[in-house]
Amino acid sequence: MRKTKIICTMGPNTNDRAMMKRLAEEGMNIARFNFSHGSHEEQKGRMDLLKSVREEIGKPIAILLDTKGPEIRTGLLKDGKKVKLEAGELFTLTTEEIEGDARKVSITYDGLAEDVEPGKRILIDDGLIELEVKTISGSEITCKVLNGGELGERKGVNVPNVPVRLPALTKKDREDIIFGVEQGIDFIAASFVRSAEGILEIRALLKECGAPYIPIIAKIENAEGIKNIDEIIHCADGIMVARGDLGVEIPAEKVPYLQKMLIKKCNDNYKPVITATQMLDSMIRNPRPTRAEVTDVANAVYDGTDAVMLSGETAQGKYPAEALQMMVHIIENTEKHLDYDVLLEKAQEHRKKGISSAIGYSSVATAMNLSAKCIITPSVTGATARVVSKFKPKADIIGVTPCEETLRRMQIYWGVTPVKSIEYNTTEDICNDAIDLVTAKRLVEPGDIVVMTAGIPSPTIKKSRDGVTNMMRIAVVE
Repeated sequence: MRKTKIICTMGPNTNDRAMMKRLAEEGMNIARFNFSHGSHEEQKGRMDLLKSVREEIGKPIAILLDTKGPEIRTGLLKDGKKVKLEAGELFTLTTEEIEGDARKVSITYDGLAEDVEPGKRILIDDGLIELEVKTISGSEITCKVLNGGELGERKGVNVPNVPVRLPALTKKDREDIIFGVEQGIDFIAASFVRSAEGILEIRALLKECGAPYIPIIAKIENAEGIKNIDEIIHCADGIMVARGDLGVEIPAEKVPYLQKMLIKKCNDNYKPVITATQMLDSMIRNPRPTRAEVTDVANAVYDGTDAVMLSGETAQGKYPAEALQMMVHIIENTEKHLDYDVLLEKAQEHRKKGISSAIGYSSVATAMNLSAKCIITPSVTGATARVVSKFKPKADIIGVTPCEETLRRMQIYWGVTPVKSIEYNTTEDICNDAIDLVTAKRLVEPGDIVVMTAGIPSPTIKKSRDGVTNMMRIAVVE
C-alpha cells in the first residue's frame, strides 16, 4: 500500500462528477477547498459532490478547508487594465481607495505605512515586482522600482523581514470557518500563521461552534512563522510547508533546508506535515512533469513528509487525473527504496518520551522483527495510529475506529489505512473485532502475524484529549 498521502485541490475541474470520482478512486486521500477563491455557494456545491462520491465508492476522503488568511493585496486599476512599472522609477502605495495607475496603487492593509521604514523591500505578485521603500508620508509609501513588470489588480503583497500587525483571524476567515463547520469539514489549514496566537484564535472559534476537535494545520509561509515554529508546532495539530509564499518572503535557496527542518520537527513531535506548492506545476499545462518536479516529490517522501499536495494541477490544470496518477507512481516507486531499518534506528530517541511513544516504538520494532503483515491500531481518536506512523514501519498500519470523523482524519497520517468498526465494549472485543475486520477486508490472510496496539482505559493513567497508548499484543491470524 502507498504510505505517503495525497491532497488534491478542488476547483473548476472537479465540478464534473466523473472527474471528482476519478480522483477519489485513483488516489486522493484529502480534498482541499481553497477559500481564497469562490463563494460559499460554489464551495458547498463541490463539498456536496465530494460527499456523494465518497459515499458511492465507500472511501473516507477527508475535507480540508484552506483559509484565505490575513494577506495584503493591491487594489483596483483604472479601467481594469494592467500597468507597466519600469525599474528605477518611483511608485507609490497608498491605503486610500483609488483607481490605480502606473504611478500609484492602493493596498488593502491600513497599517503598512506604520510597519515599514525606508530601505525595506516590498514584493508584489509573488516577488515578480520588487520595490524599495524611500519615503513615508501619512498613508503613502513612496518606493523605487527595483524589478519592474506588469502589475494587475488584486496582486499579493509581501514584506520580507517586517513584522506586520495584521489580525491573526480576519472577518472573512471567521465566516468561512463557521460555514465549514456547518458543512462537516475535517481539517482547517490556517494561512499565514505567524505565531501560536493565530492557532489559539481559531481554536476558540471552533469551541464556540461546538467543534473544538477539528484539527488545525498551520501553514508556514513567512519569516515570522519560521521564527516561532516551535510554539506553532506545539499549538497546532499539524504543519503545511507552503513553499509558494515562503519562497517569496525568504530567499528561494533557503527553502529546501527549511522544508527538511520543518518535516523533521513535525516528525519529532508526532505531528503530521504536508509538503505543498508547485510539486508538479508544469502539469497544469503539460501531460508530463519535468524531471526536477519528479525529484522534488521523491525528495519530500525521503524527507519523511506525511502528505504531498497538488494545487492548480487538479483545480484548473489541463491534466488533473494524470497529475494525480504521476504523483502516485512517484511515491510508490520512492517508497520501495526506503530503508525502514534506518528509519526506525533514527527514531529510537523518541521512544523515551512517554508511555505512548515507548509502546509505539516497540510495536514497530516487534512488527519488523517478526515480519508482521500489519500493525492494527484500534482507537476512538486516532492518536495511536498517529504515534505509530511517526516510527515509519514497513508493515501497514490499519487504523480501526468506530468514529466516522476519526476515520477521515486518519487520512493525513503516513502509512495509515482507516477501517470502520463497531463500538467497543471490552479489551477482548477490541482485539477480536479488529482482527476479524482486517481479515474480512482481505488485508491479512490466515497464518499472517499481526501486532496490535491500543489505549486501554486505566485508573492509574492520567487521561488526555488523545488518551494514552498503553497496550501491545501479538496474534496469528486463524
